Parts: sequence; structure tokens; C-alpha cells
Amino acid sequence: MQVTGKCLCNQVTLAFDSNKVLSTHHCHCKDCQRSTGAGKATILYLPKKHLTLSGQLKFYEIKGKLGLRVNRGFCDNCGSGVLSFTKEFKNLFFIKAGILDDSSWVKPQSNFFVSAASNWNRPEAELKHYQGNPGFFENLTAIIRSL
Repeated sequence: MQVTGKCLCNQVTLAFDSNKVLSTHHCHCKDCQRSTGAGKATILYLPKKHLTLSGQLKFYEIKGKLGLRVNRGFCDNCGSGVLSFTKEFKNLFFIKAGILDDSSWVKPQSNFFVSAASNWNRPEAELKHYQGNPGFFENLTAIIRSL
């Protein structure tokens, strides 16, 4: 299924095939809370080569909990959060689910950093929980490097 998305001002648009998404998760880390202004970020792991992106993004880099350099991309005009990537694994994008025109098909598989979750935005009990980054993140390394 072809998926499309856009920022608030429509200057940044994206498109990809939903079948190319590797996985989907809620991240409750403080960095995601601060960058979204909400209790979590819902992210889709997508190989960069499967994303069509148009418009100008502005990136802000921080050092994440694992020491990775996380770059968050925002619309240069309206400030909408669009995607993130790490410099160490730059061929994998983390697409923000809120940017999608239709996100009804998105099915998160787990919650990351539940130890940082806010009381007013508790992780869904039916999903798998990880106190920090999940173990499969390390398993994705081989996949990511082959992208």
C-alpha cells in the first residue's frame, strides 16, 4: 500500500510502500517526549532507499542514550517533526506516524523506554515493554548495515 504524509504547511511531503516498513514502536524516552511535545513518539522503521521525500528539512542532532548521534528532521517552515535517523545507521529512517495522511494501518509492536513514560501517558499494556532500547535493536544492526 502506498503511504503519503505531509507537514502542517504542506511544504514537506513523503511517500513510501507500507510493506517496506521493518517495524513500528512507541518510544517514551525523554528526548522523544521533548521533541514531540507529547508523551511519546510513534515511529516506523523504514530503510532510507524506500522513502520519497520532498521539501526542506532542518535537522537537530543530539547524543542518544546508547551514544548514537540522533538527527531529528523538522519542516524548516512550520516545525512539524517528520523523521529521525542516527549518523551511525544513516540508511534507516524513523518516520513519525503523526505525519501520515492515513495512519489507520499502523500497528505498534512494542514500547521503548517505559521507565521514562509519563503517568498521564502510560504504555499500552497489551504491547511488549522494554525499559530502554529493546534487544532486537542490536539484531537490526546487520539488516541496517546491508541497506
